[in-house]
Amino acid sequence: MSATASLFWLARHELRLSWRDAMAMMTGGRRARLIGWIVGGLAVYALITLIAWFSIRPWVEAGALIDPQVLLVVSGMGLLFWAVNLSQALEAVTRVYYARSDLDLILSSPTPGARIFAIRAGAVFVATFALGVLLISPLVTALVFQAGWHWLSAYLLLAALAALSVAIAMGITRLLFHLAGPKRTRLLAQIVAGIVGAGFVIGIQAAAILSHDGFSRLAFFQSADILASAPDADSLLWLPARAAMGDMPAALLLLCCALAILGVTIALVAPSYGRLASAAAGLNHVRRRRHASAHAFAPATQRQALRRKEWKLLQRDPWLLSQTLMQLLYLVPPALLLWVNYGAGDGTFIVVVPVLVMASGQLAGGLAWLAISGEDAHDLVSTAPLSQSTILRAKVESVLVVIALVLTPLLLMLAVTAWPMALITALCAALAAGAATAIQLWFRVTAKRSMFRRRQNASRAATLCEAFSSIMWAGTGALWAAGSPLLVLPAIAALGVLGLARLIAPKNA
Repeated sequence: MSATASLFWLARHELRLSWRDAMAMMTGGRRARLIGWIVGGLAVYALITLIAWFSIRPWVEAGALIDPQVLLVVSGMGLLFWAVNLSQALEAVTRVYYARSDLDLILSSPTPGARIFAIRAGAVFVATFALGVLLISPLVTALVFQAGWHWLSAYLLLAALAALSVAIAMGITRLLFHLAGPKRTRLLAQIVAGIVGAGFVIGIQAAAILSHDGFSRLAFFQSADILASAPDADSLLWLPARAAMGDMPAALLLLCCALAILGVTIALVAPSYGRLASAAAGLNHVRRRRHASAHAFAPATQRQALRRKEWKLLQRDPWLLSQTLMQLLYLVPPALLLWVNYGAGDGTFIVVVPVLVMASGQLAGGLAWLAISGEDAHDLVSTAPLSQSTILRAKVESVLVVIALVLTPLLLMLAVTAWPMALITALCAALAAGAATAIQLWFRVTAKRSMFRRRQNASRAATLCEAFSSIMWAGTGALWAAGSPLLVLPAIAALGVLGLARLIAPKNA
């Protein structure tokens, strides 16, 4: 047995908590779901591995030539992957300060706060690395069996990227504490995480749109202009790409450098962890003095008061920003595509319309869960002198108004270009948002807003119905924009999904 509060003891404690958290997200507290996850996960993993096997086979049989174009594509796609990796690390590091209920107990013990932070930073590194391994292992497995064991160097590069991501995330979080204080750091960190996660992807898509390559990021990296401006094949800038493609010494060098950076960052940031974590935890018990507003008690109907309450809760929810900000940011490329292709043919709308419709459905589903199921004051609202239908109607209206506010600027841009396409988008987006909201209404549960990340565990059926409904309405919009008479097929399928959801929903909904 390891000594209490030793590094190994704390590491085992953190890994156990991380494992329980992962199991709770996958199973929702039901052991029977774990079997479904294992069987379904293995089937999906095998399918992806099979696709990767036959996708790279022609390239391997041709000699696996590593030229500047291949290095450029690998580097570009690696940067896209690393941006998402960094976003996840930033959110995880922020949760180390804010989202743990055991800080008061542990920090009041003789265990040094710096040691606790070091272990938790290591746990974040392990979780970030494990997620990356899960994503890239099908491709690496296919390469190892077809081209040789040296392709395992990709895992070393992945560990280096994970270490660098955690180090940068810790530096950003500590800087935010210094500049904005513990009160605003959580909010700003979630905004930065959302921007980092989507910013690079959106930037590449914007560059591809401006270069008339559409939404294709791969085509952008293969363009002649980018290739002409790339450095020579022996440049050190290609070191990460070579490490990903079987260069074991390069991968070891990058891993050692990244681990050294992570170690130095932990040593610099760890001493202040106890003080900052205590300050962050104390915010739950401190309330600033509120000044009376001239409009605080303005006359309003019951539904107006309820809608105002929902909007204030959405505005105050810091963890919600990182979950929905990326969905909003992904609406930037369609807007740019509309602006660049102003007055162009209908081919642009075949891309723009389904993107906007799909985003509307997904965003409405998340917001509807928060408004309908994630009601922390459930007992208070249910005991108010209001009918249940009035409460639910006000919640649904608050969600749909937010969706309308997000889409209105894009619809106006679309209307200037082609008003029929704007009407198609508005109608399909309204149907997708309404269907997602209805599904969340039928499958509503009593939960806390802090469980937003695990809302899918409430009902797998609701999650699948919501996803398929949004996809079908997006397909309807695309075919309608293309002028195809086949648009009735996905529309009927969407209505069928909605009917199935109502049929299998709990009877008390």
